Amino acid sequence: MQRLFAPPVNRAMQTLDRSFFRRTIPLTAARIFNPKDISQIRRDCAQDLLRVRRIELMPYDPEDPKRKLLLLRPDIDAADPTTASEKTQSLIKNKALELVPYTLEMRYEHWNYDEIVGAVLPEGLDDVPGSFAQAGHLAHLNLRSQYLPYKHLLAQVILDKNPQIRTVVNKLEDVGTHSVFRTFPMEILAGPEDTTVEVKESACNFVFDFAKVYWNTRLSHEHERVVAKFQPGEAVCDVMAGVGPFAIPAGKKGVFVYANDLNPESYKAMLDNVSRNKVGAYVIPHNTDGRAFIRSSIEDLWKRHKDPAMNPAMVPGPPVKYSRSKAAEGIPQPRSEPKKVAVPRTFKHFVMNLPASAVEFLDAYRGCYKGLEEIFEDGTEMPLIHVHTFHRETQERGEEFAEEDILAEIKKYLGTEVPKGEVDVHNVRRVAPNKQMYCASFRLPKKAAFA
Repeated sequence: MQRLFAPPVNRAMQTLDRSFFRRTIPLTAARIFNPKDISQIRRDCAQDLLRVRRIELMPYDPEDPKRKLLLLRPDIDAADPTTASEKTQSLIKNKALELVPYTLEMRYEHWNYDEIVGAVLPEGLDDVPGSFAQAGHLAHLNLRSQYLPYKHLLAQVILDKNPQIRTVVNKLEDVGTHSVFRTFPMEILAGPEDTTVEVKESACNFVFDFAKVYWNTRLSHEHERVVAKFQPGEAVCDVMAGVGPFAIPAGKKGVFVYANDLNPESYKAMLDNVSRNKVGAYVIPHNTDGRAFIRSSIEDLWKRHKDPAMNPAMVPGPPVKYSRSKAAEGIPQPRSEPKKVAVPRTFKHFVMNLPASAVEFLDAYRGCYKGLEEIFEDGTEMPLIHVHTFHRETQERGEEFAEEDILAEIKKYLGTEVPKGEVDVHNVRRVAPNKQMYCASFRLPKKAAFA
């Protein structure tokens, strides 16, 4: 039955022609004499009703626009009531309804993206490219070469079938190939050339130019997973912070964050997002080299901790309920009073979300606390490092070797071995058929920190 309602096929189409997608289907409908009986008859005749997505089950009667019909399965013949169920036949005999011919006119709007695209792509291209990442109003495609002749058609159908999408882009090169800032060249396939987007994630609002910064919507769960490890009053050093997907939700939790990104555009967006989300008392954006940032941030936080003028820090108090009507009556309203929060001695966590090369920055931790041993004299724990990295699988070194290979990379750059049982290697997501993203979390060894 589904084939009867499928769109017409045109394998030669490369420019979208919406008018081509039309189909006329003869059906049978039930005309119900008493509109008050419709609900009951729908239940009684349930097995005879037409069940096709996006086709209205109860269209208006062409002969009486005030009345509605019930569309029936295509194997039911209006001229032969015996093709319907016994219950429907009984309702016909009792004059509750009658069967009438009905012509269903299907148009482009009746079919979804997969159905339209499946009707135009060559038969050899069975895997319809339906997956896209979304950032605000922008859809981001990563089309393989065989789909490029159809890229504008695909993009236009995406626009038509996703009202929240206004612009569709296609990635031209892999992330980082074009720029050390993790950006990539892209082309606009459909819609206005507007790449400034607004994204809501973790109860925060982020605004940025998608063409100039790095953002991956598919990492939202990873952002939340890592931020869940942070506790209010702790300090976090976000070494490759981007526009703030770790830093800003952490600031909302009352976590002190030193957040850095080398990309000036990311830094600019982060400044705006800090202000937009009102976390300026907790999040301090930076725009510098990651290695230098690790060391300078450790020293700066220790100085803040020891400075009575800066510790404790004054931060906004919790919001209070304000009544405009009571205020208008002259009734005093409570105000949110600033509160004092102790500045930690050092960072509880370091976050390094630059999977293509973050592990190479582990050499910055060699001796990063040398001369600062007093920080830990009160029993303060060594900080946790969360470093994101890729594992490329080969025929000889498959997925089962991921943890072993990642531990070897950590030892290579940190200069100190971290025992297997002291590293949590979390599988974040598969980014390519032979490539997975992981997050390795471990406590900074004293041997490396004081080297």
